[in-house]
Amino acid sequence: MIGDFRGLYRSFGYHNFDAVLHETEFSFQSVVDPYARADFFYSVKEDHATGEFSSEVEEGYLTTLSLPAHLQLRAGRFKQTLGRVNPVHPHALPFVDMPDAYVNFFGEEGLKGDGASLSWLLPNRIFFQELTVEATNVAGESPSFERSKTNNFLYLAHFKNFWDLSANATLELGFSGISGENLMKKITNVGAVDLTYKWKPVRYNTYKSVTFQNELFYSRALLDSSTVNAIGFYSMLNVQVAKRTFVAARFDYSNRPNSAQFVQQSASLTFGWLATEFQKIEIEGKYTTMNEALPENNNEKNFWQAYLRWIFVIGSHGAHQY
Repeated sequence: MIGDFRGLYRSFGYHNFDAVLHETEFSFQSVVDPYARADFFYSVKEDHATGEFSSEVEEGYLTTLSLPAHLQLRAGRFKQTLGRVNPVHPHALPFVDMPDAYVNFFGEEGLKGDGASLSWLLPNRIFFQELTVEATNVAGESPSFERSKTNNFLYLAHFKNFWDLSANATLELGFSGISGENLMKKITNVGAVDLTYKWKPVRYNTYKSVTFQNELFYSRALLDSSTVNAIGFYSMLNVQVAKRTFVAARFDYSNRPNSAQFVQQSASLTFGWLATEFQKIEIEGKYTTMNEALPENNNEKNFWQAYLRWIFVIGSHGAHQY
């Protein structure tokens, strides 16, 4: 079980401070037999506005273990293979809030759906390459896509390339393509690129590390009478300054999938302290500027936000993706 408790501050509105048990996640993971593994994640979340709780099966899928030709099949409900942020559960990220471009294009929960995913480990002996193709029904709300009532499924392809630059450093470059039905019953296509450099010295790997992570999204949305081309990206530098202390700086830039004129920019800084592998505390400050005022931000174009996140784990937890 994973608990995610948060304290919040916003410089706009009358209710500036808040404290919520943001999410409680229960995970059930086991090998079914020599041919398959099952992973289920059940979450209970609190609505910040009302204080009421809702629950859902966040993920529940079966993964094959012995297909031939370096193939692996996944079926069920799962977070889709889009870049670096989407496949990861929020408690494992080095920042509290999600990048603006990610939220504006895919929503707070990101892309997940009910369907199938087939991945192929390419027989490349020089460096690691993996091709993944997925077809799903969209689950949950998304600014770019919706669950179709016809046969317009959400299709995704991701091509991952990974290099060992040295004993201390790695580089990952990924390309994604997504196509699905949008809120106007038309088609939205999204292209994405992710680039991640990691440095973790063999000799001092417990005390030092650096991660430079970037994702860019390009959206082409067909609406009722127009086509909107929008972009968004974030760039994050996460530095381990001591055995249990991390500092992460991030810059965000984003349009909206239905408005290329809308521009949102923000800068944030997060201090993270890992007490043990079962507990961590993070404090984040963020400043945002927009060229259009939005009702959800009390019609403020420029504002500050601050977050306190306390993550705690009961029981064993599977390893996260590298």
